[in-house]
Amino acid sequence: MPMQERAVRTRTSLVRAAAAVFAEEGYASSSLTTISKRAGVSNGALHFHFENKKALARAVEDLAADTVSGIVQPGPGAETGALQTVVDATYGLLGSFLDNIVVRAGFELGSRHALGPEARMLRVWHEWVEQTLRRAETEGQLAPGVSPDDAAEAIVAVTTGLEALAVGDPRWLAERRIAGFWDLILAGIAAEPGRLRHRAREQAHGGRGGARRPVAAPRQDPAPQ
Repeated sequence: MPMQERAVRTRTSLVRAAAAVFAEEGYASSSLTTISKRAGVSNGALHFHFENKKALARAVEDLAADTVSGIVQPGPGAETGALQTVVDATYGLLGSFLDNIVVRAGFELGSRHALGPEARMLRVWHEWVEQTLRRAETEGQLAPGVSPDDAAEAIVAVTTGLEALAVGDPRWLAERRIAGFWDLILAGIAAEPGRLRHRAREQAHGGRGGARRPVAAPRQDPAPQ
């Protein structure tokens, strides 16, 4: 294997191993030795790619941010309004907490303030929701008097709160809970709630929502530290 390709694969393995360890043990309790063992490389190889644990955490956050950016974007050819985009994005994001260890670790690093003022995952999510709701306001999709900034804060608080609760009980990320949240908030913020595609409504009417996807358990997460 060419040296450059080997280096890329080693770095990728280290980032993904770090994500798993950070999600399972928390940033403060995790060690570089545990991470290098999980990646199947030596401590020397780890330090060749990353100066310290904080540098490794930043790399995990960067990968998580890139992953979330892909999750929140509408699919090719999708023609949806801004508010619908936010609704769809929350289902995708919360589903990824269970399915994608990198995303879970990225939010863990932000919510635990492991990186201090340098943490950006929560900021990236908050800014995206806020900007998209401002676009929804210009499109006339928000009810009169609704502040996109206030609505964004509520949505971000609930999504990150559900993620934190799911560490101990993955049922907090069941689609019915997400649907229940949207039942409440759309009634208050949407100019025309009935025009939005909402999985709770689709499932109730036998629509394309179909059967709810089974909720998978997180990877051996301990109780929050």
